[in-house]
Amino acid sequence: MFQIPTWRKFLAITPLYLISTSLFAAGQAADTVAPEASTGLQEQALIKAKNYMVASANPVASQAGYDILKAGGSAIDALVAVQMALGLVEPQSSGLGGGAFVMYYDASKKQLTTFDGRETAPMDATPELFQDEKGEPLSFYTAVVGGRSVGTPGTVKLMGELHDRYGTLPWEDLLAPAAQLAQEGFIVSPRLAESIKGSAERLSRYPETKAYFFNHDGTPREAGSKLTNTAYYETLNLLSTYGPEEFYTGRIAKDIVTKVQGIGDNPGVLSEQDFANYKVKERTPVCLPYKQFDICGMGPPSSGALTVGQIMGITEQFNLAEMGPNSPEAWQIIGDASRLAFADRGRYMADTDYVPMPEGLLDKSYLAERAKLITPGKALDSVAPGSPQWRFPIAQADDIAIELPSTSHISIVDKDGNAVSVTTTIENGFGSNVMSNGFLLNNELTDFSFKSFQDGYPIANRLEPGKRPRSSMSPTIVMKDGAPYLVVGSPGGSRIIGYVAKTLIAHLEWGMDIQQAISLPNMLNRFGTYDIEEGSNAEAFAKPLTDMGFKISVRDLNSGIQGIIVEDNQLLGGADPRREGLVLGD
Repeated sequence: MFQIPTWRKFLAITPLYLISTSLFAAGQAADTVAPEASTGLQEQALIKAKNYMVASANPVASQAGYDILKAGGSAIDALVAVQMALGLVEPQSSGLGGGAFVMYYDASKKQLTTFDGRETAPMDATPELFQDEKGEPLSFYTAVVGGRSVGTPGTVKLMGELHDRYGTLPWEDLLAPAAQLAQEGFIVSPRLAESIKGSAERLSRYPETKAYFFNHDGTPREAGSKLTNTAYYETLNLLSTYGPEEFYTGRIAKDIVTKVQGIGDNPGVLSEQDFANYKVKERTPVCLPYKQFDICGMGPPSSGALTVGQIMGITEQFNLAEMGPNSPEAWQIIGDASRLAFADRGRYMADTDYVPMPEGLLDKSYLAERAKLITPGKALDSVAPGSPQWRFPIAQADDIAIELPSTSHISIVDKDGNAVSVTTTIENGFGSNVMSNGFLLNNELTDFSFKSFQDGYPIANRLEPGKRPRSSMSPTIVMKDGAPYLVVGSPGGSRIIGYVAKTLIAHLEWGMDIQQAISLPNMLNRFGTYDIEEGSNAEAFAKPLTDMGFKISVRDLNSGIQGIIVEDNQLLGGADPRREGLVLGD
């Protein structure tokens, strides 16, 4: 059983679920893409601190991380506490049944590295897993809901290995805040309540999921109601007692496999051997020199750092600073740079443990050549992948994978200067909609292309046994003079890349503070249509961008950016006003 550490005893008087009630009074709900909805932009203040700071998508999770930092814990200690709490209070976005990418700066070694805790395809999976008997791709939700879409989760092993290397407080202390919340109950937030309502049909399909997210009369859980999760508490108790390996070799793995394989209408092929074989991979960061900075992020199987890097490297060829944020021409350049980057992403980027990839995607001369394709004031008629340097090129077709925006981001800096940027997910909202042991299982396999070949050419992001699906998650640390300057990232499916690039441009080029940069209305273009944030003053750009030749879609663009600036011996934090994010520091 959990022993509440002395520094947590105050919760006997003021538990987190009561703290959260007042915090949520200023919170917002989230995405429109099922299952989330947005209440629009609200004013958000820049938060300042001296010693440490945490920014996450939920006030309860931020409070858990803050308490750990206040008790002397490291950035990784705080991350574990935040992730365990998010999996409980924001289950539609991330959790124990999913995966994550981590960028970490070790202040003692002055070293930046990344950790890949992405889910893997089962060894029994075939490239035809998401095709019908005629070889045609299944519809998205036919593939998602059930066991078929579930990959081997990586989050628990990732948290455990990070704690082994960089943690300072006992593992069980880091799980205690979420365990207490699960046992005593937490307040259902407006965002979670709206998400349940938006996904009611899919969440009602399986008994365990329905029993948790709906009342006895079948109505969805309401904002402000109290929810307990005994199964989640028991899972955390097992992990606290036996360690993270219990998730991969013990009862939890067996339970998940039984559940996934036993779903009658859409069974999966995940096995106990897949759990036993799972490995977290440490990888070299991908960095783009940008003026006096280095913009560093996660390489493949993430497309994040490469695509964000391409956008930044192409737009650097133009004077965005002089144009300013109110210039339609500046946004036209950003939009076309993004389209060019996404064309390369669709052709080349995937898990490089399985497929080769060009070496020159971030080469300055290549990006300068791509930039020459852009004519300021006139949208590109069409885009195509470029021809970056590639020693052993192979012919490939373009990817058609779908990524939906239910993910979460965490940014943390501790008192010793360690910094961590983490984007964590179960993919679609509520993942596969299948629950086991108190948490939802991912649908990460649907991040693969449903087709393996197109016009006779292989697709790089095709499904293969053991492979990690391509992701757009873009945890980013901007370095300056060899130390972290900006820790940032966002949820949002493939729009993550545009959200992060917008924030970087707004701060690095237009001089906005981190909160202003995060709050700046979202505008992005991935595949030709220019998305403009509904209900924001960015709608004024619709006509000039149309006149330049773009197709326009005014829609909800619900990012969830969390950012921390490290400058002049202080920390400056911002949280996305489109969600329930909260920055806490001291």
